[in-house]
Amino acid sequence: MGGSAPRRVHQPPVETTSFVDRRDELAEGRRLLATARLVTLTGPGGVGKTRLAGRIAARVERAFPDGVRFAHLAGLHDPELVPLAAADALGLHDHSEQPPLDALVEQLRDRRLLLVLDNCEHLLSACAELAAALLHGTTGVRVLATSRHRMALTEEHLLDVRPLQVPDPDSDLSAAATYPALALFADRAAAVVPGFELTPDNRAAVARLCRRLDGLPLAIELAAVRMRVLGVDQLVARLDDRYRLLTTGSPAVLPRHQTLRAAVDWSHELCTEAEQLVWARASVFAGSFDLEAAEAVCADADAGPDPDGRADERHHKAEGVHPQDVLEAVAGLVDKSVLCREGGPGTARYRLLDTLRHYGLDKLRQRPGEESAARRRQRDWAQEVAAECERRWFGPGQREIVARLRADQDNLRAALEFSLTVPGEARAGLGLAGTLWFYWHACGAPREGRYWLDRALDAHPEPTRERARALWVAGLLAGCPEDLTRGRHRAEDARALARRLGDPAEVAHAEYLLGLMALFGDDLPAALAHYEAAVARNPVDGQLPSLAVLDQVELAASLAFLGHTDRAVQVCEDAHRLCEEHGEEWVRSYVLRVLALAYAERKEWDRAEPHARDALRRKLAVHDVIGIGLTLDLLVVITAARGAHERAAVLLGGADRVWAGIDGNRFGSTTYNSARRESETRVRAAVGAGVFDRAYRRGGGLGLTAIVSYALQETGRPVVPGPRRADGNPPPDSGRGDPRLASLTRREREVAELVADGLANQQIADRLVIARRTAEGHVERILGKLGFSNRSQIAAWVSARR
Repeated sequence: MGGSAPRRVHQPPVETTSFVDRRDELAEGRRLLATARLVTLTGPGGVGKTRLAGRIAARVERAFPDGVRFAHLAGLHDPELVPLAAADALGLHDHSEQPPLDALVEQLRDRRLLLVLDNCEHLLSACAELAAALLHGTTGVRVLATSRHRMALTEEHLLDVRPLQVPDPDSDLSAAATYPALALFADRAAAVVPGFELTPDNRAAVARLCRRLDGLPLAIELAAVRMRVLGVDQLVARLDDRYRLLTTGSPAVLPRHQTLRAAVDWSHELCTEAEQLVWARASVFAGSFDLEAAEAVCADADAGPDPDGRADERHHKAEGVHPQDVLEAVAGLVDKSVLCREGGPGTARYRLLDTLRHYGLDKLRQRPGEESAARRRQRDWAQEVAAECERRWFGPGQREIVARLRADQDNLRAALEFSLTVPGEARAGLGLAGTLWFYWHACGAPREGRYWLDRALDAHPEPTRERARALWVAGLLAGCPEDLTRGRHRAEDARALARRLGDPAEVAHAEYLLGLMALFGDDLPAALAHYEAAVARNPVDGQLPSLAVLDQVELAASLAFLGHTDRAVQVCEDAHRLCEEHGEEWVRSYVLRVLALAYAERKEWDRAEPHARDALRRKLAVHDVIGIGLTLDLLVVITAARGAHERAAVLLGGADRVWAGIDGNRFGSTTYNSARRESETRVRAAVGAGVFDRAYRRGGGLGLTAIVSYALQETGRPVVPGPRRADGNPPPDSGRGDPRLASLTRREREVAELVADGLANQQIADRLVIARRTAEGHVERILGKLGFSNRSQIAAWVSARR
């Protein structure tokens, strides 16, 4: 496994086609964000609000030291999830019992960042409440929203995103290519008819077509696909025919929503029957999906095999969709620009634009029983994915599992929502929420996990195995002082129900949690006795292997804290062998951390530090933020003990920032916090208040990946940021303090800055107007010159200089 965190879904949407310049809107958006804290891009569906928001955000990114984050809301339906989606986008993993909005505001109080809320119109009240809370409770947070309707807040500034400008077809068209609408059509047409370009012979027809489509980008893109079989004049004639049908001969100009509807209707009618069905059924996906998911949800469950090879014939008959049809239908929908193809974790993924998804849902609802059947298949598919990921969790590939579940996060939410709102489906929803225990717990999604588990437990009070599982999982997600009592009660209820049901595996799971509550509650003798007994018993059938090994980890931690370090080391070594045999990473990271703890208790710092670094590297790979916080605290203790006081102060600042996004009290545990507090006092006294504060602020200014990268640097003092120009770039001679900077060319410095800003190679290429291969070459050369092995180290280095 690599050392960087899995990609989270808080980045701008992937642009799979070129962006036709909206120079005026980009300039106006930047101007508004410079003076206003809430800017809403409004406009009709299909006008390009999301892409424009992404471009504006990219242009202003340097003005926000804490970054730009996207909260994609199109797949949400419950207003209560809005602040949770925002917190997830911002990388905050609150464990407290505060109301979500209050916790969010508290954690962002000192941040300077831009939050983009995309697709707000169906959750307008919740988005307005979120925006108002951020505006009133923070000073450095700004919000850029996209919505068909305004939020109606006093602080809101509106930017009306209008359709693309179209020239008069009968005017002078010698500069036709300068009109965005015509440029967009030419670009998309060239993708299906290589070599197509605007010429004196066709530009009047293209202008007439774009005017008929009201300059709506989505409508233009859908029409351009028809160039495979029709010429521009034919396209105009066919559209005129469609509009005459829609208006029953009225010469009045159609409203824009009817224009778009006409273009989408036309695209729909040109699809085969299988493509139409797949389009409709795929609309139940709340986010992107892969081919395997499409086959599970879009094919008819009773279609059976295709022994006669008649799949092609069925494309034009109402015989449903066979599994063999789905691949061809998906390919056809991609060709017709109905589905967008995106890269994904290990496989291609597909997405319906929000406008086309709602259209598909309308078509699905016109077929009696189809929507509920498709949503049930989507839920069943989500259950299978979750169960398979749980089965594979104690083994290799955990990072890929996390990436897969994050990519399907909106679809998991849709499956849970269906299960908890449709009569008779609550037990399935409870099972799905409980199966995802490792995702909620290990990968930094505790508050959302509690949200779904609490709803599911209320919806299904019957004494079932699913309820026993959900009870201890809900307790496991308790992570602060106010939660410890509740967590203990949940564990006791789970154990009692599991015993009543005769389920020894769920009994063992609940007992693991009871021991953990004792450990976090500073009752070390009770924790030691509990885990001694647990480890003495052999694992029972059905017991999760991760928790069985974690029993050994917590036993070793109890032993180490009580001074029995020799035995703690032995227990850790036994657990480590088990993890190695299975290729497991997440539990191994806890084994390594406790091994480092045991050596630290013996003051064997040279042996403790490598284990702590190794633990930290593995924790970042699955985005285990609690584990990252605990391990950074331990590295503070080790680093301070070795006399690297200024470096320890940087680590303290970074650790505190990580904990601010989880629980500022660090569980309120004296056992876990005392050594770290003593180290802070010692470091402050050693370097003095001024040096300490500067180093601490430097660490607090690093994001999660950057502070981990800094902690993993084997040697060297932190680089003190040099002076910066007004535009945010270093002055020409600012590299004198670090010879590595002088080794970089001007272009390589630009690329390093963009890497630190979180841009992928393709985004860097787009920003600098260079080929992707050239951008990749620059990154490779930067890594070589700086002596780094991954992009995260570049980000940490640049962030430290800043």
